Amino acid sequence: MYLTQPAVSTQVKKLEEHAGLPLFEQLGKKIYLMPAGIEMLHASRLIIQQFHDAEAAMTQFRGVSGGKLNVAVISAGDYFFLRLMVEFAGRHQGVTLNLAVHNREKLLGQLADNLTDLAVMARPPHDMETVNEPFAPHPYVIVAAPGHPLASKKRIPIARLARQPFVMRKKGSDTRHSMEDGFGRHLADINIAMEIKSTETIKQAVIAGMGISFLSAHTVSRELQSGSLTVLDVQGFPLMLNWYVVHRKNKRLPPVAQAFQSFLMSNGAALIEQTLEYRPKRAK
Repeated sequence: MYLTQPAVSTQVKKLEEHAGLPLFEQLGKKIYLMPAGIEMLHASRLIIQQFHDAEAAMTQFRGVSGGKLNVAVISAGDYFFLRLMVEFAGRHQGVTLNLAVHNREKLLGQLADNLTDLAVMARPPHDMETVNEPFAPHPYVIVAAPGHPLASKKRIPIARLARQPFVMRKKGSDTRHSMEDGFGRHLADINIAMEIKSTETIKQAVIAGMGISFLSAHTVSRELQSGSLTVLDVQGFPLMLNWYVVHRKNKRLPPVAQAFQSFLMSNGAALIEQTLEYRPKRAK
């Protein structure tokens, strides 16, 4: 919010004075909404939504070139997605770009609250009415330090990985959900040595020899190219999933978002392939 804690407290106090009722209740270190606060929150969200609707309506008149592109992407897409947006902007002069990078939970929140026009992720939501379009392959691999005992092995059975310590993304992430697909019944046997929120920290942990990991090939391309990481030759890998562009089913997409969606469907796969410095072979 770009505000200090005292400034926030002052604004909250002014809001309660304006309402003429207490909106919050503090019990210990936790703050809870009072009934009046719940109603005020509901009304505030409606007001904010009207601002978004008004902006979207005005965008319809500006068309693609004068529009603002609002896109949110999961953290794995942070490694290539800006290049796609720059390429799109180069083809449509006057477009304003707004990119947000989130974990899966926050990304779904952006969709639910109508704070983004389009979302790019590996696994579309199942509990939300959305339109989900696959536009590019998304390979996942098992990576290790170059000196790892399995680095020189061929056709490693997935069951053998159960003895290895794994450095993993936290539960709820797209990567963790994708790992459940890749490992299937073997997932319960995995030795989880450490759960980490940051992909960058996971890579450093693997490089340091703390274990192996399951990661998107898009996030480790440079480390594989430099030799600081290596891909293990595991049976059934790489796991080939897809990147999806997602929007709410009843969302009225502005022209610039429609154009960007078409751009991803036509050019996304080829442009993402160009950003990969490492191209995994498909599993046999």
